[in-house]
Amino acid sequence: MHENLTGPCWHLYILRTPTGLLYTGITTDVARRVAQHQAGKGAKALRGKGELTLVFQCLAGNRSSASKLEYQVKQLSKSQKERLVRDQPQSLSECFR
Repeated sequence: MHENLTGPCWHLYILRTPTGLLYTGITTDVARRVAQHQAGKGAKALRGKGELTLVFQCLAGNRSSASKLEYQVKQLSKSQKERLVRDQPQSLSECFR
């Protein structure tokens, strides 16, 4: 887990289900959160969906910034999210100008 002067750094992540569903979330520890989802302890939307694949992750700053970024990504269409996964941009700020 990364830390900065104001606390832990948050990450935005995207998981893919076997059926192609993309799930977006935020966390301070991506590996722990993915393991929770795999164990059925995460979001109800992912329970029973099968093996999950981490397809994208990036630093998102503090919790407030991460929540705002998560909202923006969740507003994207599936094709826009697929482009994000494909291109793996260094910074998401370029995607939301």
